[in-house]
Amino acid sequence: MHIISIKKLRLFWLKHPNAEVSLRYWYKLTAQHRWKNFNDICQTFPSASQVRNFVVFNIGGNNFRLISYIDYQNNKVFIRAVLTHAEYDREYWKKDEWYK
Repeated sequence: MHIISIKKLRLFWLKHPNAEVSLRYWYKLTAQHRWKNFNDICQTFPSASQVRNFVVFNIGGNNFRLISYIDYQNNKVFIRAVLTHAEYDREYWKKDEWYK
């Protein structure tokens, strides 16, 4: 998958250094795959969740959340947010214009 963009990951791990290894691992695995649907994602990341049109990944032993929009047809993963568990629970990410 083509991931757009790693910049959000880097900015997050600069603020939360303990997330770097897990985010790099997520990036590496995601870049190696060509998912066709959510079931394909679950083969790679069993703890991923479909929340309306977003896919939410648990990162770093459930300490962080990566919110994404996946365009299966064009093999693209758009990173919409990377959050701590507490930030995720506040649900501000659901105000994203892409969230439907």
